Amino acid sequence: MNFKILAILSVANIVVTTGQGLVVPLLPGYAHELGASGFMIGLIFGVFSISRSALLPYFGRLSDTKGRKVFITTGLFFYIITSIGYFYSQSVNALILIRFLQGISAAMIIPVSQAYAGEISPVGEEGRTLGILTIAFYSGLGLGPILGGVIKDHFGIQMSFVSMGLVWLVGFFLCLFFLPSRKSEKKFLNSEKPENLTRLIRQPVILGLFLNRFAQILCVGILWTFIPLLADQEFGLSSSMIGIVISMLVLITALLTPLTSLLADRMSKRGLMFVGGILVFISMMMFARIDSVLLIVAATILSGLAGALVTSSTTAMAIIQGRHFHSMGSVMSLQMQGHSLGMFIGPLLAGITMDFFDIRVAFVGAGLVMLAFSFISLLLTKDFEGN
Repeated sequence: MNFKILAILSVANIVVTTGQGLVVPLLPGYAHELGASGFMIGLIFGVFSISRSALLPYFGRLSDTKGRKVFITTGLFFYIITSIGYFYSQSVNALILIRFLQGISAAMIIPVSQAYAGEISPVGEEGRTLGILTIAFYSGLGLGPILGGVIKDHFGIQMSFVSMGLVWLVGFFLCLFFLPSRKSEKKFLNSEKPENLTRLIRQPVILGLFLNRFAQILCVGILWTFIPLLADQEFGLSSSMIGIVISMLVLITALLTPLTSLLADRMSKRGLMFVGGILVFISMMMFARIDSVLLIVAATILSGLAGALVTSSTTAMAIIQGRHFHSMGSVMSLQMQGHSLGMFIGPLLAGITMDFFDIRVAFVGAGLVMLAFSFISLLLTKDFEGN
């Protein structure tokens, strides 16, 4: 394993997700102040996933032959540009446009860096390798909301936007100067055209992983978007406290990922995926019944454990499939596309539910989707060649 490349990719993931986490938990309240309805808040979050989903397959497949660094650095550069847009945004429509453009940038970074890490992963250590990248990913997401909440409380949300751009600027220069050039990637790149995306998604195992990721992130998207509103309106928590609550959703996953990654390399990946899905369902039922800050904490801890189990097992399986079909970038982009669709559909449906019923109904519905898709994914992956 090339630990230098993995270290650079990990640092890049930390700064990318820290920048995202700095403002994402603050956007619902900010958009609400600008006059956004529940549907519009859901759209602000969902439109990011629309643009990302549309271009993920293209960038992932192209990176299988053109190299990874060019996409990672270009994506980071345009992330910096969007941070300037956040700073000057004064309307809901502006936020929607910025999130749409940011989704295009995101399509170039995370799945491509995951494909890069998958390529340098030794056989039998897929969980460990992607586990390191996952820890970086979730650590940034966990750190960002805390920093964003504190910065907003003391300096205002505009300074949160500035901080976001500065963090991404650091990531851009790190990758530009320290990530190996395309020449050093040649031993990983395909000499032939990657596998057709349509054929890949028709593979039962890849389809099962896609559906499982979609259902999990459907739940995560709802929690990220609407738990801050519940915490504010029903429990009167400050921005700093809301940031801590949101951070716990991902920091617990980051803390448990070393253990679950080890389990994914030693135990049945399908079994861990299924158990994680059941725990996601249980945690969503708990969120639907929250009546105290203590119950929020308990549900958050369980959600973090579930996320670690599902993520570690499915990413390890995806690496094995990417290696098998010689299309690592394409397979990882399909996984991220399931992620994007879940992040789009979840907040949007939850926003509609909030406008007409109660947001807690959306928690129940998302939990039931996760339960159903866990069984479907288990069946689709029955012929998975691995432990």
